[in-house]
Amino acid sequence: MKEKKKDHRDKGRKKGQEKELGYITGGLRALPHNLAVDIRRNKVLYVILVIILAYFAVFNYAPMVGLLMAFQKYQPVKGLFGSKWIGLTNFEQFFSGPFFLRLLRNTVVIGLLDLAVNFTAPILFALLLNEIRQKHFKKTVQTISYMPYFISSVVAASLIITFTKSGGIISNMLVPFTGGESENLLNGTKYFRAVYILSGTWQGLGYGSIIYLSALSSVDQELYDAARVDGAGYWKQCLHVTIPGISSMIIMMFIMRMGNVFSVGADKILLLYNASNYEVSDVINTYVYRLGLQDKNYGMSTAVGLFNSIIGTVLLFTSNYVLKKTTDTSMF
Repeated sequence: MKEKKKDHRDKGRKKGQEKELGYITGGLRALPHNLAVDIRRNKVLYVILVIILAYFAVFNYAPMVGLLMAFQKYQPVKGLFGSKWIGLTNFEQFFSGPFFLRLLRNTVVIGLLDLAVNFTAPILFALLLNEIRQKHFKKTVQTISYMPYFISSVVAASLIITFTKSGGIISNMLVPFTGGESENLLNGTKYFRAVYILSGTWQGLGYGSIIYLSALSSVDQELYDAARVDGAGYWKQCLHVTIPGISSMIIMMFIMRMGNVFSVGADKILLLYNASNYEVSDVINTYVYRLGLQDKNYGMSTAVGLFNSIIGTVLLFTSNYVLKKTTDTSMF
């Protein structure tokens, strides 16, 4: 009885405070009035909210009207609403075209290789950095590892081309593995994927480890002490304390990375590929670039880009669902 009276008094006090602030009860009928009161009391917050919503509306949602081009024989002269409607013809031409299987294969292979190498490498690097006890040395290694991330794609691609050409630093280092002579690693299909993936590791290793280092700093140190008391060595501590401590972060990052498997970075590939390695380097995003900006086939380009986005969305939701069922951790 005392608890019920206390709850009743708390509810009454809360209602009294709401009335003093100008709020009224009445369900949906009272919503406009209460919203107006809330806006008057929190003007700054609502201004910030309007700016954020306007940003997403202008730069994320308004451009989606352009997806209509995927179903049109788009002509810039006639515009978006004057071009001829052709339904799924652009998609049919893409799926039955001579490049579809090659583009799909290259996109999947490069995307999965990038996921396997450049998703796990930052995690391992963060675990190694976490074991360094000398602070100055640790900070130096971190700073050096972050620097390549801030190099533009154009500059990074120029360095890669220079280092991997015949007589370049990397080409000379690999002479024992390339038949005893220095050769251009980007000419031909043999080494392109390895160069692309490892250059991505060089650029993203340090920067990608930041979020895992932050997660590692939140792991309870008492768990390590308890593990040492139980006789656990370094590897058992890593397996049973460190990795479980950051597992939720790893899962979240994996889900987001799965959504980008088909979105293989076209910028660097465009700067690195050439006619001699098209067979293994041409991906969906580079094909979209050529269709839209070189061939001026905007309808087909939009259709291919839409297909790529749909596959990425399906992978995102699928990986989120599977991991939610198996690990109880998910993004949504």
